[in-house]
Formats: sequence, structure tokens, C-alpha cells
Amino acid sequence: MKLIRKVRVKNTLGLHTRPATVIVKLLQNCKCDVSFTLKRETINAKSILSILMLAARKNSSITVSVEGETATDVMDKLEAVFENGFGE
Repeated sequence: MKLIRKVRVKNTLGLHTRPATVIVKLLQNCKCDVSFTLKRETINAKSILSILMLAARKNSSITVSVEGETATDVMDKLEAVFENGFGE
């Protein structure tokens, strides 16, 4: 199963180290392939360095792609952390 959705970065400082760590920890035991696309750059969302290199600022619209057996669950969790601004 493959899901593709758009999420918006709501926290003031964008995807800096703390939110990137939240994402990577959320995905560390996930067996799905997860990627983020911003503008024309697509990265592996399981890599903290890749997330930081994406340099997503506040209000950036990121396309999230999740492929695998648990895609729905993983996508729901990712949407939730983006929605609550990574707890910041």
C-alpha cells in the first residue's frame, strides 16, 4: 500500500533538530519506506541529516509518501506530529 499526503510545517523554527529527531524516532522501527518532498527535493524521512538538509521552514508544504504494510498507521502518526507542531 502506498499513501501520499501533504502536511504543513506549523512550528516557528521549521524542521530543525528537535522535530527531525521526533520524526526519526517515530520511524525507527517502521518497516515502511517513508520519503518527504519539498519543492523538487525528495529525501529519506528516516535520516535525520536528510531532514535537516531539506531546510523546511514554517508554513512549508511537504509531500509525505509512505509505502508498506503499515502505511496507514505510519501516515496517521506523522500527520499527528506535524499537526501538533512536534510538541513545541
